[in-house]
Amino acid sequence: MGFPLPGEVGERAREILAGRLAPVPARDAATVVLLRDDPLEAYLLRRKATMAFAAGAYVFPGGSVDPRDADHTVAWAGPPPAAWGEVFRADENTARGLVCAAVRETFEESGVLLAGPDRDTVVTDTTGPDWEADRLALIARTLSFAEFLDRRGLVLRSDLLKAWAHWITPVVEPRRFDTRFFVAALPAGQRTRDVGGEASGVAWMRPSAALAAAKAGAAHLLPPTFRTLAEMAAFESAVDVLACPRSITTVLPEPAEVDGQMVLMIPETGKAAE
Repeated sequence: MGFPLPGEVGERAREILAGRLAPVPARDAATVVLLRDDPLEAYLLRRKATMAFAAGAYVFPGGSVDPRDADHTVAWAGPPPAAWGEVFRADENTARGLVCAAVRETFEESGVLLAGPDRDTVVTDTTGPDWEADRLALIARTLSFAEFLDRRGLVLRSDLLKAWAHWITPVVEPRRFDTRFFVAALPAGQRTRDVGGEASGVAWMRPSAALAAAKAGAAHLLPPTFRTLAEMAAFESAVDVLACPRSITTVLPEPAEVDGQMVLMIPETGKAAE
């Protein structure tokens, strides 16, 4: 059984499957599953109901890659872009942009910064008017990520990230993203804060609790978020998550017609979207 695609979405699916409508190209994007322990919890943002994409859904911090994220002047520590490209099967330039976008978007949407003065340290406090001014300038794109790090004498800590998943938005959607998922632990001394923007609220939630809320209809989770939280629920700590072996498989939910009804299927499992 598939996840129903009613009304306009279903008709769009029919048109695309029939070849009468071309899918919108997917934009490169990155998202970060930010974790903390005792107990293991994930940081989730609830997107505003007015947003054009995933309105009202609980999501992880993330967003589209800014072309400047691939700037070679970004100060870098940890696995190089080429290594990330091998993991995600992407070219080096795309991989550089994805990792930078992951760190930048996490800072923009949670106030948490995966960077430090050198390859062995991480900033411990990102609060205060000066940090907030830089965060807003990054969002406004009046400040590039490379300029931000250079101004503060910081290097991006790519070793604090773990590659987790690769999801592509279904062809039936008018807004599509080619999204790589990363996992990271909340750095010692830092704390998240509700910074507004695209979110109407934020919450640290146990993966099992978030899944239960979704099943009860109290929280809206997109299939990638649901699947990722279900995977996180199998672990006891962020250390366990970061240490586990992980193979990246691209997941592209596909529309299909079942008994005359348009549905969405997840090809990795052959099961419908949750």
